[in-house]
Amino acid sequence: MGHMQTLSRRAFVFGSAAVAGGIAFGAYGCAEAAAPSADGNPLAAGLGANSVTFNPWVEISPDKITLIAQHADIGQGVGSVQPIMIAEEMDLDPGQFEIRFAGPSPAYFNTGFADEFAPFVAADQSPAAEEARAATLEWLRKSGLQMTGGSSTIPDTYQKLRVAGAVARETLKAAAAKRSGVAVADLRTQSGHVILPNGSRIAYVALAAEASRIPPVLDAQPRDPSKWRMLGKPMMRLDVRSKVMGELKFGIDMKMDGMLYASVKLNPNKGQPLKSYDARKAQTMPGVKKVLEIKNGVAVIATNSWYAMKAVETIACEWAPSAYPAEQADHWKVLESSFKPEFLGKEWKKIGDIDAGLKTGRLVEAEYRAPYLAHQPLEPLNGIGLVTDKGMEIWVGHQSPRFVQWVAATAIGLKPEQVTFHNQWTGGSFGHRLEYENVRVLAEIANQIKGTPIKLVFSREEDFLQDIPRQIAIARHRGSVDKSKIVAADLQLASTTPLKGLLERSGTPSKDPDGQLAAGLWNVYYDIPNFRATSYEAQGLSPSTTWRSVGASTSGFFTESFIDELIHAAGLDPMKARIAMCTVPHYRKVLETVAEMSDWKGPLGNGRGRGVAFVESFGTPVAEVVEVTATERGIRIDKVWVAADVGKVVDPVNFENQVQGGVVWGLGHAMNCELTYSKGAAQQTNYNHHEAMRIYQCPVIEVRGLENDPKVRGVGEPPVPPAAPALANAIFAATGKRIREMPFNKFIDFV
Repeated sequence: MGHMQTLSRRAFVFGSAAVAGGIAFGAYGCAEAAAPSADGNPLAAGLGANSVTFNPWVEISPDKITLIAQHADIGQGVGSVQPIMIAEEMDLDPGQFEIRFAGPSPAYFNTGFADEFAPFVAADQSPAAEEARAATLEWLRKSGLQMTGGSSTIPDTYQKLRVAGAVARETLKAAAAKRSGVAVADLRTQSGHVILPNGSRIAYVALAAEASRIPPVLDAQPRDPSKWRMLGKPMMRLDVRSKVMGELKFGIDMKMDGMLYASVKLNPNKGQPLKSYDARKAQTMPGVKKVLEIKNGVAVIATNSWYAMKAVETIACEWAPSAYPAEQADHWKVLESSFKPEFLGKEWKKIGDIDAGLKTGRLVEAEYRAPYLAHQPLEPLNGIGLVTDKGMEIWVGHQSPRFVQWVAATAIGLKPEQVTFHNQWTGGSFGHRLEYENVRVLAEIANQIKGTPIKLVFSREEDFLQDIPRQIAIARHRGSVDKSKIVAADLQLASTTPLKGLLERSGTPSKDPDGQLAAGLWNVYYDIPNFRATSYEAQGLSPSTTWRSVGASTSGFFTESFIDELIHAAGLDPMKARIAMCTVPHYRKVLETVAEMSDWKGPLGNGRGRGVAFVESFGTPVAEVVEVTATERGIRIDKVWVAADVGKVVDPVNFENQVQGGVVWGLGHAMNCELTYSKGAAQQTNYNHHEAMRIYQCPVIEVRGLENDPKVRGVGEPPVPPAAPALANAIFAATGKRIREMPFNKFIDFV
């Protein structure tokens, strides 16, 4: 963690020479190799006899082939697509390999963050932008930043996993050539075997020992996509059957011999301690073994989770009050007063003369609001912890393995290397599994009952109460139109800081402006001659964190709703105007595609309306058209069309599902959800008070993936931001009513 704690990203990116980006594979080791260095192959140390590893993603023993999924599987398909990328190059078929999630190691640093962290918009491919990205990539390597997030799974691994598979394939062929005396050029591979010219086959597992005694073929190249067998073609995810049949074990399903169960009641005033408690009733309840005091609450240890949850409910606690306003109305007041120089985050972009532009033609002003939101994954927070005199083992689904080590170790006075982390399949995250509420608590509990595995499961209510929510935000936008043209746009945003808060809780505080607040605010690709985007960072409110699409989930709504207002004020067609103003050719193609998909021909009339929105987030441009009908009972969402350009569609079926899921997520939360505070605590503590889209409300969603972007991009989050503004713009088209605040159900009914 040393580099991660001491190396300033700003100092590195702007103070060092640019380094050419790329992926390099060293001779990571074989069965006879010594333990790898900090940046070596983490698989080498645990190899069995006659086994081989060529790189951190492939391990072969005489019994089996194991492929490593570098990222956490939080429902987005990592446990399928990442092994398939390796298997494609190794000529393995599904069922011929096992899958294991990567442990904590700097070898698994996330190269996909290079584009996101560099201070240039995604469409900027200038030499300066590419140099900054190369320097950022070098910082990522030095820091060993291992994290799943930011829709970086495919961008991070697309090249290196294919290279990893190619290195393994060619090294196995070299081992077979040495055994058989046949030239490598005369060998081929198929279904986990090396095939000799006479048709005889040598299984990869039979070559493991020999492959371990020769140097890996490091110059192996991945195949051209035209030769793919699985990638780029419709395929069933490897985890589908086990999930449908209920066979796959998530973290919450894990059991261990001698295990006890824990449930907790923590201070609902986030970050504040426990003052006192009365647990006399809980101590007499069935199955209860112990009641423990922890840093900010109490825990009940029992013989099963139900006993623990029921007992902890009966404990009367006196809590220290919140450090932020107790009532929701005061949160909004703080935000309203945050548009001041002392709260300035950054002026992210400025073009032309804003003051002069705003005085030209007709002035348009609007204020938008977005509330706190919970993450609410189906699987509540959980984990298993075991503390002994040697250290701690922790089994938990998480997106940041090395940070888990640090948080758990810090909580109980260990060194990070004394914490062994086992990542688990998780039942959703949406940003929840980037935080540590369960990790710290589990470490504290297990440390008080050393030698006994402790399974912690948060109740659904506690999961909501302790959830660190999405940022709350207000936007104040001004613009002007003149002679059927948008002349100026001045976009100002005040919000809590999701990324800075997460970094601080991860032990890596940053004094830089929160870059996620700029997402959807400054990366606007329209030809507006006078443009400015500014963020203000509100202080003293509830901590906030990453939520699916992070800053773009709010700023995308604000910006694309306001652009629609300016277009309407200019008397232009919402689709045609966006296409005409778009300055990036392959982004313009995304808009043209969604226009063609939806057969956009202007207003529909008769209580029907269509809205369009275009947002680039995490490098992926997405355009969406939402069609609605205003009925006597409320708004009905009829259909959604989506076009997204990811450079290369690696898994078409999962691509479509990710996009559809993102649209449903974005629409449902825009329609119905908010998290509010009373007496310092979240008022919504279960799904019935934070209700997403219902199945009967779900529209038909048509998806098209484009491959024009010069880089490979992710798609887990980018479909979310355009959903809310496209819906709001459609409602305006159908009813003439502008909705500028989420959730929309405060102002209109849905059917």
